[in-house]
Amino acid sequence: MATWSNVDSLSSWKKLQSLKGMVCIADELSASTAADRIKKYSVSMGGGLTYNYAAKQVNEQILKTLAELAEEQQLVEKYQELLDGAVINTGEKRMVLHQLTRGQLGKDVMADGVNKREFYINEVKRIAEFADKVHSGELKNEKGEKYTTVCQIGIGGSDLGPRAMYLALENWAKKNNTFKMEAHFISNVDPDDAASVVKSLDISKTIFILVSKSGTTLETLTNESFVKEFIKKAGCDASKHMIAVTSETSPLAHNPDYMAAFYMDDYIGGRYSSTSGVGGAVLSLAFGPKVFQEFLDGAAEEDKLSLNKDILKNPAMLDALIGVYERNVQNYPATAILPYSQALSRFPAHLQQLDMESNGKSVNRDGAPLNYVTGPVIFGEPGTNGQHSFYQLLHQGTDIIPLQFIAFRENQTGEDVVIEDSTSQVKLCANVTAQIVAFACGKKDENPNKAFAGNRPSSLIYGEQLNPKSLGALLAHYENKVMFQGFVWNINSFDQEGVQLGKTLAKAVLKGNTDGALAAYSKLLIK
Repeated sequence: MATWSNVDSLSSWKKLQSLKGMVCIADELSASTAADRIKKYSVSMGGGLTYNYAAKQVNEQILKTLAELAEEQQLVEKYQELLDGAVINTGEKRMVLHQLTRGQLGKDVMADGVNKREFYINEVKRIAEFADKVHSGELKNEKGEKYTTVCQIGIGGSDLGPRAMYLALENWAKKNNTFKMEAHFISNVDPDDAASVVKSLDISKTIFILVSKSGTTLETLTNESFVKEFIKKAGCDASKHMIAVTSETSPLAHNPDYMAAFYMDDYIGGRYSSTSGVGGAVLSLAFGPKVFQEFLDGAAEEDKLSLNKDILKNPAMLDALIGVYERNVQNYPATAILPYSQALSRFPAHLQQLDMESNGKSVNRDGAPLNYVTGPVIFGEPGTNGQHSFYQLLHQGTDIIPLQFIAFRENQTGEDVVIEDSTSQVKLCANVTAQIVAFACGKKDENPNKAFAGNRPSSLIYGEQLNPKSLGALLAHYENKVMFQGFVWNINSFDQEGVQLGKTLAKAVLKGNTDGALAAYSKLLIK
């Protein structure tokens, strides 16, 4: 059994604190040995990806100490316990089983009287069978027509991950002839969101996916009622146009108001649910079950690498440990996610929830206050758009913010144009290269406004092309990175009590049970 301890009690942690500011990236990447460093400070990921950390502020001594920290904090042992069904989510006294949705790691885990591996695999099969019937036309609408569109109704993890994954594969699927149905998403309880989406659809040919684990999520059920009104006005039968992704104990399960219901459980948090039925239903309908399975396979490859005790062969754990060094030793407050791929336009938003909802904690797994900082602020936008937006602060601002670049040698569509002797894709990759070096090395100038201090750390995840397998590996990399950082900090990365208070107060406002500031603010906005 692994031992759970606050990290500041460990000898390796104390040693790490003495290594602040050891490495100047500008010196490292300006030296004649820069090419050797770039080659050496690199590790293979799943899905054909590579994690390169040559532009990070680390050296052999720091990496050795991080390895000692990983061993002393028993990171791999804790991951193995998680895979084997230990109660890792101490706040809710639950197991954490999202890696098991990939169906490939850990032993069989029994819970609620069922084998959870078999349960998750069976749900993937049920979704695949349903999707195949929709695509073949075996399942039709009231008029005997094929469905052409799918629309997911959910919020938080029921929206951010699946939406990001859909957008990431949309162009790839169209190019590779696996595009089956266009997908749309409704998340915000703001009625303008639902109205704008629904009015753009041919409702008679649309399947709506209602995603709510409990079947009681206020925003989601409100949007369901909103959508049902549009379905009714279109002269359609809602039971022919809605499916549910929910728990088997929710009021949405075994309900004749839905064409079908697919099941998840409390062992998978919303932000970790893209490889469950939450992402599986919409992705299988949009791209076909085979594409979804390739996505799962890529995630499973990265999960397997995360069991390696050698941090130099474990990309997620290495990324996590370097991030801990940046947060707790270098005192950097944030991390920017910068994908140079328009297909990953919503990936930073998903990672924002994944990381900040998981590791935005100030007490340990036992509820005791911590004496050290935990999760950083996560933000980002695709390049090159971000270069013309917030990169000014990243280059010359007073805070140093570590950067994580993501890039691919090839685009997804195969369509491009040569202008001034290079294609758009080459220009895109040239910008990634330029930014890494500009951030690292900076530029001296007599004019202070034009001087760049440099020594701003970054990493690069790169591969040949963004496809289902590489996307799955990329997703699992960040899921596992967040998990390992939570293990280091001795916090519970799998509950999210921080979102609950606002929900409770909102319900009080809606019921009119308010006084003091809550009542006063309510009067400002609610007629």
